[in-house]
Amino acid sequence: MHKTLHSPQHQRLVAWLKKARCDQGLTMRDLAVKLGVPHSFVGKVEQGERRLDLVEFIQYCECLGLKPEDGIKVVRGPLG
Repeated sequence: MHKTLHSPQHQRLVAWLKKARCDQGLTMRDLAVKLGVPHSFVGKVEQGERRLDLVEFIQYCECLGLKPEDGIKVVRGPLG
């Protein structure tokens, strides 16, 4: 198994999460408050410096009103 932090799949997932945040007009600080984490947490996720574990991913999706299963579809989608 290879590291996934910089994989195309992870980049697609992060882009999906960031787009949802931006589409809702939320700043990183706004989302961090909803998640109950420092704003640097959101920044590191969006900059590809930190991965979300499964529980964090579900919470992230819930705060953005997203279905986690849709994120899985983004990850499993075609490369490129």
